[in-house]
Amino acid sequence: MDNSTSATAVGKPDRPLPVTPGAQGLAGTSFKHEHLSAILADGLNNGFFEVHAENYMGAGGPPHRALAAIRADYPLSIHGVCMSIGGPGALDVNHLARFRDLVARYEPMLVSEHLAWSSHGRTFFNDLLPLPYTQDTLDKVCEHINQVQEAIKRSILLENPSTYVAFASSTMSETDFIRAVSQRTGCGLLMDVNNVFVSANNHGFSASAYLAEFPLEQVGEIHLAGHSEQHDDENELLLIDSHDRVISDSVWMLYRNVVSRIGPRPTLIEWDSNLPDWPVLRAQALTARRIMAEHGISLAGELSHEA
Repeated sequence: MDNSTSATAVGKPDRPLPVTPGAQGLAGTSFKHEHLSAILADGLNNGFFEVHAENYMGAGGPPHRALAAIRADYPLSIHGVCMSIGGPGALDVNHLARFRDLVARYEPMLVSEHLAWSSHGRTFFNDLLPLPYTQDTLDKVCEHINQVQEAIKRSILLENPSTYVAFASSTMSETDFIRAVSQRTGCGLLMDVNNVFVSANNHGFSASAYLAEFPLEQVGEIHLAGHSEQHDDENELLLIDSHDRVISDSVWMLYRNVVSRIGPRPTLIEWDSNLPDWPVLRAQALTARRIMAEHGISLAGELSHEA
């Protein structure tokens, strides 16, 4: 059941379609090899799966055999985590070439990256690090996004970050920065609702106010995930974007808010550690589908069949 559609080949697009035609009501999950047999036995109608690009940059072997089995029946979303779009240095051309080849190999429905940096020189960090929102940073981010889009001949989606520190040197808000990036490069946006909730708690701003200022009209995909709670050195609550548990009620409420305003968008449940059995992850995707069904996508028969 291949619900993917061909992407228009673009170098530096003037304006991407925010939603891939036919994909509005799709709900999917992260693909983990531990779930392959269960997915093949009891999958997800009108679903899709997302993988981190860097896990599939080898030429072949078990990772590609598993992913090819999924791609035979489902659309894919390829999500980059190491491009360092927000880094001050040049993009790694070898990494970009492998990313380009992976996109060409699997022809995914969606391609995305993070508004973050993760490398400096030849050193790579196991994290997605924040950046200052300044004109110089804006110019560099746009240069990098244009370079990626030219390489893969299509537009990408840029994900809003979860952050734990902010730069005093920033001269614009995160939402204004993201809007400017989208306007200058033509990239779409990946709205990670959990990231908004995590950052709002950690920095003391209103998640609802952030969403009111975000360029939601350019959102082409939504991410949902679970977060964990810690406490900082001053015993203040600190939320971590851990992707290791069910989605909180507060994040589901924000998701309802987003969908009520812009309608359904392809929605992906991220779960990267402490993996549950497949039915638990599948149920989270079906919850997203039910919420989308309340706002313009008729899936009642399929939902009752899958419940």
